[in-house]
Amino acid sequence: MKITRIAVHKVDLPLEHPYWLSGGRLKFEVLDATFVRIDTDSGLSGWGEGTPWGHTYVAAHGPGIRAGIETMAPFVLNLDPRMVLDVERAMDLALPGHLHAKAPVDMACWDIAGQAADMPISDLMGGGSRTPAPIASSVGAKTVEDTRDVMNRYRGRGYVAHSVKIGGDVDQDIARIRDVEAHRGQNEVILYDANRGWTRQQALRVMQATEDLRVMFEQPCETLDDIAAIRSLHSAPVSVDESLVTLQDATRIARDGVAEVFGIKLNRVGGLTKAARMRDVALAHGIDMFIMATGGSVLADAEALHLAATVPDAHRLAVWACQDMLAKDIAPGRGPRNRDGHLHLPESPGLGVHPDEAALGDPVAIYESS
Repeated sequence: MKITRIAVHKVDLPLEHPYWLSGGRLKFEVLDATFVRIDTDSGLSGWGEGTPWGHTYVAAHGPGIRAGIETMAPFVLNLDPRMVLDVERAMDLALPGHLHAKAPVDMACWDIAGQAADMPISDLMGGGSRTPAPIASSVGAKTVEDTRDVMNRYRGRGYVAHSVKIGGDVDQDIARIRDVEAHRGQNEVILYDANRGWTRQQALRVMQATEDLRVMFEQPCETLDDIAAIRSLHSAPVSVDESLVTLQDATRIARDGVAEVFGIKLNRVGGLTKAARMRDVALAHGIDMFIMATGGSVLADAEALHLAATVPDAHRLAVWACQDMLAKDIAPGRGPRNRDGHLHLPESPGLGVHPDEAALGDPVAIYESS
């Protein structure tokens, strides 16, 4: 089997509601999504998606994905998509770094490999738990009252896990955390995510002021060095997200005890192939996980769910799905959807969902083997 054609689509995905990070420091309203269709000489086709969370959040953006695919396409064409390690190495040689550009190609290859084996991706990877995965909301709001309203909206959809965005103002962050905890539902999983929005002293002030609540924080500071520097000065469990990009990051976090939780975002780390190695590092060191798409449609959510299904239930805290935040659906009625705040693993081969191509429009680029 060989890759004969790569088609690239650009789609704007508007958010249902404006979204703020770090107490209003960053605002997002539309996501720039890239969808990739890979065709083979066997007749099988696979789909991938790369949707960064805007252009200002981290060093990843939509135009960069499409430029990266243009650079890598000649090296990927004519390869066997089932040989995901061969495809990974070809992309790494053609374009060092730029992991967000490689993720949709990796995803489409896994989709084809699953179809060829007549298995869901998670089963092909070696283990597909059918335990429904709780979806974590993403609560980006400017005020304490807004946070409460957004959380209640998600609770109304059945959500039992929440990622509450904080960072930017110490006193407001402390007030927000205490208000959320005062209204916490039974058995809810709540993560307080600063998105790198604190300096070291700000992080310590908030984390020490809320120690009595025994809450969990994600990415309190900009770098792993910052998080490690204050690790012994507070008692809160820490999840690392934005600073978990490479396998080297994962091994350092595990070795040095920088964090107790991995927040693995598939587009950020380069796709399923690279993310699976981080999963194994986490499991080897007793580190729990959130498995997440960076953003995007039900396709990206399905990919995250497949990886989450390979994590033992006891170590998988939640998945994050963006589909409920979007005002546009490119695969109506297809793929894993929110059912009482959980996603259920697709049983069909491969990814288990493909887009309505009419909703994507014409490709912005096509690469074909000669």
